[in-house]
Amino acid sequence: MWSSRCATKFVRGNRFLSSSSEKVRVTLFPGDGIGPEISSSVQKIFSVASVPISWEAVDVTPVKNASGKFVIPPESLEPMRRTKIGLKGPLATPIGKGHQSLNLALRKAFALYANVRPCKSVQGYKTAYDDVDIVTIRENTEGEYSGIEHEIVPGVVQSIKVTENASTKVSQFAFEFARAQGRKKVTAVHKSNIMRMSDGLFLECCRKMSEKYPDIEFTEIYLDTLCMIMVQDPRQFDVLVLPNLYGDILSDLCAGLIGGLGLTPSGEYRGRRGCHLRGSARNSAGHSRTRQG
Repeated sequence: MWSSRCATKFVRGNRFLSSSSEKVRVTLFPGDGIGPEISSSVQKIFSVASVPISWEAVDVTPVKNASGKFVIPPESLEPMRRTKIGLKGPLATPIGKGHQSLNLALRKAFALYANVRPCKSVQGYKTAYDDVDIVTIRENTEGEYSGIEHEIVPGVVQSIKVTENASTKVSQFAFEFARAQGRKKVTAVHKSNIMRMSDGLFLECCRKMSEKYPDIEFTEIYLDTLCMIMVQDPRQFDVLVLPNLYGDILSDLCAGLIGGLGLTPSGEYRGRRGCHLRGSARNSAGHSRTRQG
């Protein structure tokens, strides 16, 4: 739950406000499933907390294109091109039949290359750990989870892993985030002992970037080792920067440490542009509840 102080700090901290009296305009994508209910609740909370935001609601209900696939109407994306910040409710993608992920479509449309998920213990919600405070920052446009894949020959599928450009951008974002939020350490997560070229490239980009931030401690760790240590004692980790697939899996693990996905916000960024989101949980729609994880 956001207090007036932390919500206002978020808006100002991301440089969307220039004065205490100015309101920032935010594009709202209510989504589907439990989306409209959640979006309505968020608007009420922000209003009561006097958060300086005005909302511009946009319908992004997917429509079928000429090929029969569901896509987001192009005109629905224009408002966020103006506001540069959005709150996205759950948006489910039809399963199978070659439909593109609608969430992935939004990422690509706005080149949102960094996914940020803070996982912090919630007072009053008891779990095995009382003082978790971890932020996962994952590269959001490449890797096995990006949907960039093709069949070379029948039975052989290839997908993109990483590029130097994307790895450099997300590592810089992680260090800038750590500095802006007063955090002390950034840890690069990889498997360069096996994938020496791809994960090795990602790690090298993180190492080079760390040299520009001497005030932030930099460490590196293998993905499997991290998973083992994480469930033993997550307190030793601060900001984690990861390739796309690793980050998607590990951020859910971190959410589990504090009680589940329903307790963790998530945001996707490109510089000053951002979109905040969560999953659809369609089975909970209309029941005034949401539970994930």
